[in-house]
Amino acid sequence: MTAWRNDYIAQCQKPGTGTLVLDHIAHFVPDSDAAAQAFESFGFTVTPFSAQSHRPTPDAPLTPAGTGNRCVTLRRGYLEILTPTGATPIADQLRQSIARYLGVHLVAFGTADPEADRRRLDSAGFQPLPVLALQRPIGTPDGEQTARFSVLRVPSGTMPEGRVQFVQQHTPELLWQRRWLDHRNRAFGLAAVFVAVADPDEAATRYARYTGLPVEKDGAARALRSARGELIFLPPELVSAKLGVEPPTLPWMAGYAIETADQIYVRSQLEMKDLETRDLGPGQFAVTAPPAIGGVMTFGLLGRAVPGFA
Repeated sequence: MTAWRNDYIAQCQKPGTGTLVLDHIAHFVPDSDAAAQAFESFGFTVTPFSAQSHRPTPDAPLTPAGTGNRCVTLRRGYLEILTPTGATPIADQLRQSIARYLGVHLVAFGTADPEADRRRLDSAGFQPLPVLALQRPIGTPDGEQTARFSVLRVPSGTMPEGRVQFVQQHTPELLWQRRWLDHRNRAFGLAAVFVAVADPDEAATRYARYTGLPVEKDGAARALRSARGELIFLPPELVSAKLGVEPPTLPWMAGYAIETADQIYVRSQLEMKDLETRDLGPGQFAVTAPPAIGGVMTFGLLGRAVPGFA
């Protein structure tokens, strides 16, 4: 193992066969630099910008995707800043989403077998697209290398909540580099994603078919729990009452829960910047994200980061 790699953490990102994990979320933003500064103001370490490319099929030529990203790499999953940069169908989809609202528009489940997921989606009537080979250059202390992924999607608009996809990480050691894993806010992992919907029962049942995960009830909320991380559907009145934000539209990927090793330190640092925080329970609080990234974040202690909604 080279000095800049942490193979143990990288390999922990890969789910076991037949299981899913909450791999990452993505904020769709028009200004990558402003979004990076917003994350840094919250105490996150942000990676450099990287342009993305893809192959529609394994034998197709490599072409620019018209998008680029920065990441906040955590010990469990990561947060992505995704920006349109060109005139491509994928970039146009990002712009259309940003016009609806600026914030989280993507949830990616980590998988060990995207072809098996594709067969499940097909049998469930979701008309999945072919598995897509993606890659992007990524800097390392030993020089530039190529990060590679396999991504499974369904046609745009199939899931009105946003882009909900499956990803297989082929080179996790390049994403989860040691130098990007330490954050001033002690952030450790991505624990849950909150989605505001008009009908949590309908949405959760549909996502149960989509992911193969069972639905669990938590008061008016409905949750799907993967091997690592949760997807939680909330009625708009509960988003307002619990998280302290008003949905700008429905459906809305409102935000996510972050595990931290020291929530008292994080909260004090945010409040010293005159940011209003909101109690969610012992060791948990919520804060509205800066306008450059949008949505709401909650922070909680390791293993207890996901608030209850009953």
